[in-house]
Amino acid sequence: QVQLVESGGGLVQPGGSLRLSCAASGITFSDYVMTWYRQTPGKERVWVASLTNVGGSTNYADSVKGRFTISRDDGKNTVDLQMTSLKPEDTAVYYCNAVRRTVLTTESYWGQGTQVTVSS
Repeated sequence: QVQLVESGGGLVQPGGSLRLSCAASGITFSDYVMTWYRQTPGKERVWVASLTNVGGSTNYADSVKGRFTISRDDGKNTVDLQMTSLKPEDTAVYYCNAVRRTVLTTESYWGQGTQVTVSS
Protein backbone atom coordinates (compact mmCIF):
# COMPACT_ATOMS: atom_id res chain seq x y z
CA GLN A 1 0.00 0.00 0.00
CA VAL A 2 1.41 3.34 -1.06
CA GLN A 3 1.34 6.15 1.47
CA LEU A 4 2.58 9.71 1.32
CA VAL A 5 2.29 11.54 4.63
CA GLU A 6 2.96 15.27 4.88
CA SER A 7 3.87 17.01 8.11
CA GLY A 8 5.23 20.31 9.35
CA GLY A 9 2.41 22.66 8.50
CA GLY A 10 1.08 25.25 10.89
CA LEU A 11 0.58 28.92 11.61
CA VAL A 12 3.47 31.28 11.00
CA GLN A 13 3.84 35.04 10.87
CA PRO A 14 4.73 36.83 7.64
CA GLY A 15 8.46 36.67 7.08
CA GLY A 16 8.75 33.45 9.02
CA SER A 17 9.85 29.98 7.98
CA LEU A 18 8.43 26.48 7.96
CA ARG A 19 9.80 23.14 6.85
CA LEU A 20 7.38 20.65 5.38
CA SER A 21 8.21 16.98 5.10
CA CYS A 22 6.65 14.15 3.13
CA ALA A 23 7.38 10.56 4.08
CA ALA A 24 6.73 7.88 1.46
CA SER A 25 6.17 4.18 1.90
CA GLY A 26 5.13 1.36 -0.41
CA ILE A 27 7.13 2.66 -3.39
CA THR A 28 10.73 2.50 -4.57
CA PHE A 29 11.22 6.13 -3.67
CA SER A 30 14.33 6.67 -5.79
CA ASP A 31 12.31 5.85 -8.94
CA TYR A 32 9.99 8.81 -8.46
CA VAL A 33 10.02 12.49 -9.28
CA MET A 34 8.82 14.32 -6.20
CA THR A 35 6.74 17.47 -6.38
CA TRP A 36 5.03 19.86 -3.98
CA TYR A 37 1.72 21.47 -4.89
CA ARG A 38 -0.55 23.80 -3.00
CA GLN A 39 -4.23 24.58 -3.07
CA THR A 40 -6.46 27.29 -1.66
CA PRO A 41 -10.23 27.02 -1.24
CA GLY A 42 -12.12 27.25 -4.50
CA LYS A 43 -8.99 27.16 -6.63
CA GLU A 44 -7.13 24.47 -8.51
CA ARG A 45 -4.09 22.77 -7.08
CA VAL A 46 -0.97 24.50 -8.38
CA TRP A 47 2.58 23.32 -8.80
CA VAL A 48 5.16 24.72 -6.38
CA ALA A 49 8.42 22.81 -6.80
CA SER A 50 9.81 19.59 -8.26
CA LEU A 51 12.90 17.49 -7.72
CA THR A 52 13.88 14.76 -10.15
CA ASN A 53 15.10 11.35 -9.08
CA VAL A 54 17.91 11.27 -11.66
CA GLY A 55 20.32 14.15 -11.58
CA GLY A 56 18.53 15.92 -8.76
CA SER A 57 17.27 18.78 -10.91
CA THR A 58 15.01 21.26 -9.18
CA ASN A 59 12.38 23.58 -10.56
CA TYR A 60 10.31 26.20 -8.79
CA ALA A 61 7.26 28.27 -9.52
CA ASP A 62 8.16 31.91 -10.00
CA SER A 63 6.10 32.83 -6.95
CA VAL A 64 8.37 30.84 -4.61
CA LYS A 65 11.72 30.99 -6.40
CA GLY A 66 14.45 32.17 -4.07
CA ARG A 67 12.32 31.56 -0.97
CA PHE A 68 11.53 27.82 -1.07
CA THR A 69 13.95 24.92 -1.35
CA ILE A 70 12.99 21.35 -2.19
CA SER A 71 15.22 18.48 -1.13
CA ARG A 72 15.01 14.71 -0.90
CA ASP A 73 16.63 11.93 1.09
CA ASP A 74 16.35 8.67 -0.81
CA GLY A 75 17.70 6.77 2.17
CA LYS A 76 14.84 7.97 4.36
CA ASN A 77 12.21 8.12 1.60
CA THR A 78 11.44 11.73 2.36
CA VAL A 79 11.08 14.97 0.45
CA ASP A 80 11.16 18.29 2.24
CA LEU A 81 10.12 21.82 1.37
CA GLN A 82 11.97 24.53 3.26
CA MET A 83 9.92 27.71 3.12
CA THR A 84 11.36 31.07 4.10
CA SER A 85 10.24 34.68 3.89
CA LEU A 86 6.68 33.45 3.97
CA LYS A 87 3.89 35.69 2.74
CA PRO A 88 0.15 35.62 3.42
CA GLU A 89 -0.37 34.49 -0.16
CA ASP A 90 1.58 31.32 0.63
CA THR A 91 -1.34 30.23 2.79
CA ALA A 92 -2.66 26.97 1.38
CA VAL A 93 -2.88 23.24 1.86
CA TYR A 94 0.39 21.77 0.65
CA TYR A 95 0.46 18.36 -0.99
CA CYS A 96 3.33 16.14 -2.03
CA ASN A 97 3.16 14.06 -5.16
CA ALA A 98 5.23 11.13 -6.40
CA VAL A 99 5.30 10.34 -10.11
CA ARG A 100 7.00 7.60 -12.06
CA ARG A 101 6.68 7.48 -15.83
CA THR A 102 7.57 4.53 -18.00
CA VAL A 103 7.00 3.94 -21.69
CA LEU A 104 3.66 2.31 -20.93
CA THR A 105 2.40 3.80 -17.69
CA THR A 106 2.35 6.76 -15.37
CA GLU A 107 2.01 6.18 -11.64
CA SER A 108 1.03 9.12 -9.48
CA TYR A 109 0.43 9.20 -5.75
CA TRP A 110 -0.69 12.02 -3.46
CA GLY A 111 -0.52 12.74 0.21
CA GLN A 112 -3.41 14.03 2.27
CA GLY A 113 -2.03 17.55 2.58
CA THR A 114 -0.83 19.79 5.37
CA GLN A 115 -2.21 23.26 6.10
CA VAL A 116 0.11 26.25 6.06
CA THR A 117 -1.28 29.54 7.31
CA VAL A 118 0.74 32.74 7.10
CA SER A 119 -0.86 35.44 9.20
CA SER A 120 -0.07 37.98 11.85
